[in-house]
Amino acid sequence: MNLRALQYFVKLAELRHFSKAAEACFVSQPTLSTQIKKLEEELDVQLVERSPKNIMLTPAGVEIAQRARQVLADIDQIRTVARRSRNPDEGTLRLGLFPTLAPYLLPHVVPQLRLRYPRLKLQLAEEKTENVLEMLHGGELDAALLALPVPEAGLEIEVLFREPFVLALPGHHELARRDHVGLKDLKGNELLLLEEGHCLREHALEVCALAGAHERVDFHASSMETLRQMVAAEVGITLMPLLAVKPPIAATDNLVIRPFTGKAPSRTIAMVWRSSSALADFLRQLSASFRELPGELLEP
Repeated sequence: MNLRALQYFVKLAELRHFSKAAEACFVSQPTLSTQIKKLEEELDVQLVERSPKNIMLTPAGVEIAQRARQVLADIDQIRTVARRSRNPDEGTLRLGLFPTLAPYLLPHVVPQLRLRYPRLKLQLAEEKTENVLEMLHGGELDAALLALPVPEAGLEIEVLFREPFVLALPGHHELARRDHVGLKDLKGNELLLLEEGHCLREHALEVCALAGAHERVDFHASSMETLRQMVAAEVGITLMPLLAVKPPIAATDNLVIRPFTGKAPSRTIAMVWRSSSALADFLRQLSASFRELPGELLEP
């Protein structure tokens, strides 16, 4: 079976458009159409319903597209095994991260990674956790840095560190007069939270439930920086992960940070990859590098 034809068919199944699929595969439309027609003839089954306005997969086409994706992912793993067996710390590593971690962690770890693995190229994908997991399972990523918990089926997980949360307040808020705050101090307060899909939102909601606080329902931020500016504008208070307020992140006018007393609420960051990954040994080695953060970085 022609692997190239499978690649063309998978791309057509994704885009549902012959011209766009051909463009994405860097071939002409007649070439792509011919290869898919030959694939149908070889399998003796219709894969695509063709009409002037619509491209739809047949029931058999849907299932074959799913299996073809897995075949292509396995072929990619074969190539990866061969490449990594020669030079495990060279080539490109596709790494997924979520937006409330990536800009705050990477400045602290990438310089050391470059020194340790000078020929390793990091290709980063910054997406919400759900999308990162989908890309990881689909073979579009080699590994990911995620906040636990995540669905463990088919994945290997290496815990890296626990990151405390701190409370972000406007300068004139009554809690800003204290050096530390306790969870009980949040009782009855409204917290500004991120929009649906951000794992930080789920962690913050857990803290709200423990502390007797609640979210401000008429405001949902799309990013950590929006949260930061809204707190500074005295719209409300919020929880922030500690790395998001550590240098090189610049201080924000009229925003103060207070650590929690006792056992602070926190999130656990882990490196995650497919259990079947050909890069497993190297990823365990790499996870140790991500774990080696300066000690004071995680101290409020």
